Amino acid sequence: MTAADITISAAGASSPAAQMWDQANWDRIEAEVKRLQMRIAKAVREGRWGKAKALQRLLTRSHSGKLLAVKRVTENRGKRTPGVDGRVWLTPAARWKGMLSLRHRGYRPMPLRRVYIPKSNGKRRPLGIPCMRCRAMQALWKLALEPIAETRADANSYGFRPERAAADAIEQCFTVLSRRTSAQWILEGDIRGCFDNFSHSWLLEHIPMDKAVLRQWLEAGYVDEGSLFETRAGTPQGGVISPVIANMALDGLEAAVHASAGGSERARRRAKLNVIRYADDFVVSGTSKDVLESQVLPAIRRFMAERGLELSEEKTRITHIEQGFDFLGQNMRKYGRQCLTKPAKKSIKSLLDKVRDIIKANANATQAAVIRQLNPVIRGWAMYHCHAAAKATFSSIDSHIWHMLWRWAVRRHPAKGARWVIRRYFRVRGSRSWAFATKGSADGTTVSLQLFRASTIAVTRHVKVPGAAHPFDPEWTAYLARRRAAKRSVNLFGATLWC
Repeated sequence: MTAADITISAAGASSPAAQMWDQANWDRIEAEVKRLQMRIAKAVREGRWGKAKALQRLLTRSHSGKLLAVKRVTENRGKRTPGVDGRVWLTPAARWKGMLSLRHRGYRPMPLRRVYIPKSNGKRRPLGIPCMRCRAMQALWKLALEPIAETRADANSYGFRPERAAADAIEQCFTVLSRRTSAQWILEGDIRGCFDNFSHSWLLEHIPMDKAVLRQWLEAGYVDEGSLFETRAGTPQGGVISPVIANMALDGLEAAVHASAGGSERARRRAKLNVIRYADDFVVSGTSKDVLESQVLPAIRRFMAERGLELSEEKTRITHIEQGFDFLGQNMRKYGRQCLTKPAKKSIKSLLDKVRDIIKANANATQAAVIRQLNPVIRGWAMYHCHAAAKATFSSIDSHIWHMLWRWAVRRHPAKGARWVIRRYFRVRGSRSWAFATKGSADGTTVSLQLFRASTIAVTRHVKVPGAAHPFDPEWTAYLARRRAAKRSVNLFGATLWC
């Protein structure tokens, strides 16, 4: 936090700027922005691009749009992560002043702060962290660009889109592969360095927004270990608007694949071509290996080349459904005539490795501290996989974790016997006599904490969102509202979660 932000924080809510932020009517603000977004989407459906551009300009200059953009970037997980200027907007006064700074005239973005996060294969993924003002400006333009992106999106694109999730993509895979007459061959596509290699010239020509602002974001450069580097390709991972731009660049992949079969709907059905994409991960089904190799794969390569992208030769493969394939942490495979979706072995290993690391890092911590760290990890993983055939996997996961915790407990007390360890760390909970839990006090001042078990999550089939549905079309407003209302709460040891 800078000295200016500290001064603002010391002033507290008594400052006029803080009072203006605190008195904002967010329901009215969100309704006003949504109204403009619906008008943009309608103009796009009617082919009135001049009208859509005018409405975009109106939204990005509106008071409501700026307020909502600042609210979004100051309430997400990265709100305390500064850019190269070291500033964050943590107080109401700082947020209000940040909103006032969102002016297009004279706007010049600052370089991104380059950070690295570990990947599952041991490598590091580069992220570009914009400063708060650039983050808010990107969020503002995202509000104006998202209605266009949703209106023109591929029907079976599910990543980084409102009202859609990975479960929808997995359910679509099951739908197109589970029938007796479904396609038997799968093309698993992997784009090499997708976000880092998008062609700037293609983006500037095809992304419908202010070209001057977009060019500045694309060419802002980044600072890594004190040195400034320029960016000649790609859109930075970590930017607020990057997922929307990437989705718009990859939209049209379905049409390109379908056209490879001859263009007609009958030819596509005969070839059994289906494309399911989640961000830059995608799979394509086909009636034979030859169709995928000789027709579909060259069409995909041409589509990617136009955008400055290429497929990874090592990770792009064609697989028979009886061998199975991994997609979004799930393994999909046909056993005879039955198609099953199960948690992938890599995903299971990743969870157990994470649990093992937590237990090792807390060798001297209290039992309550260990439980508090493990429960969100186990619960989150189980909730993600609760729509797969995962009941046996959940039980196996619980068993592995229990044995890890038993060894953790025994190592802490090498001079004690097994019965003492049992009385110290394990409790009777219903029909279970080996529940890893703390002992609550008799007067109720200390509440008992219990390790969450993955097997307590009910396995249910996910209901996929229709391909044409999106939140900026009034035709789907009532359906999406019913869909949100239909979500059921699950009570897990007194905590209410939403599936």
